[in-house]
Amino acid sequence: MGALKEYIIPRICTYVLVVFIGITICFFIPRFTPVDPVLAIINRLTESGQYYDPDALSQLIDSMKELYGLKGSLLDQYIAFLRRAFLGDFGPSLANFPTPAVSIMNRALPWTISLLFVSTIVAWLVGNLIGGIAGYFSERNWAKGLGAFATVVYPTPYYIMALLLIMSLSYAIPIFPSYGAISIGINPSLSLEFILNYAYHAFLPALSLIIVGYGWWFLSMRSIVIHTKSEEYVQFGEMTGLPRRKLLLRYVIRNSLLPQVTGVSVALASIFSGAMITEVVFSYPGIGYILYQAVINGDFNLMMAVVTYSIIATATATLILDLIYPLIDPRIKYK
Repeated sequence: MGALKEYIIPRICTYVLVVFIGITICFFIPRFTPVDPVLAIINRLTESGQYYDPDALSQLIDSMKELYGLKGSLLDQYIAFLRRAFLGDFGPSLANFPTPAVSIMNRALPWTISLLFVSTIVAWLVGNLIGGIAGYFSERNWAKGLGAFATVVYPTPYYIMALLLIMSLSYAIPIFPSYGAISIGINPSLSLEFILNYAYHAFLPALSLIIVGYGWWFLSMRSIVIHTKSEEYVQFGEMTGLPRRKLLLRYVIRNSLLPQVTGVSVALASIFSGAMITEVVFSYPGIGYILYQAVINGDFNLMMAVVTYSIIATATATLILDLIYPLIDPRIKYK
């Protein structure tokens, strides 16, 4: 009972507060921008040659504002938004009427999950393994070389890495396609043809994310291992003649992975927000790409759907990790 009162309930309350504040900010920020989505749609219709009588146009604007939840005071809109968010209904997409915003997001989500899940896990595994080894043998020349490479790629923005890969492996050496997720005429399925075609198109976007992600995981793991190997229990193991491989894997790297587990859980939760610039550069039909299109088109409903789900996913992952962390780290207790 003490664990429930002193550890679990406060964290659940914090979780609810974080989600509430996050979706509240998500509601207000688009409405403080100078973009009026209804007028933007009207302007696109008039540019295409359609003409509306002034009275009919006024009625159309009122109807669209009511349909999209933009009618009434900010308080009225906010209460309606909270109700829809609780039910998981964000209304129709303003730029893709009458398709529901959640439907558009659900179509894009599998593409983003498949890309970011694989690239995040690969970058985490490779970065931590190589970073741990390089940290343990930090005085070796090859370890210093790996550290220099990670130091260069870590601050490189994803989109710069994406452009470099496109120029080198799509134009200079035309091996991989520079855009899209699958070839024209290929339908998504569990067939080998689709899987191979998708892997071929997703290789460059994934590689750009892996290289930059590897830099961060390598540098952080190397730093933790350098500190861990100076601990007394590691020095005692060295003095007792434990094999270096056993000492490295079971004592140094294993004890250095705790903060990295925290990092990868948050990174996996951020999948719901997509990798916007990378997806835009490669015209990859994921969450980041549709969020970019929603911002350009002033599509409030789609923006709020993507950002709200991203906030909930990140907060939920943090809560789950917080609740199970005492089972992972013996230094933390429930009470």
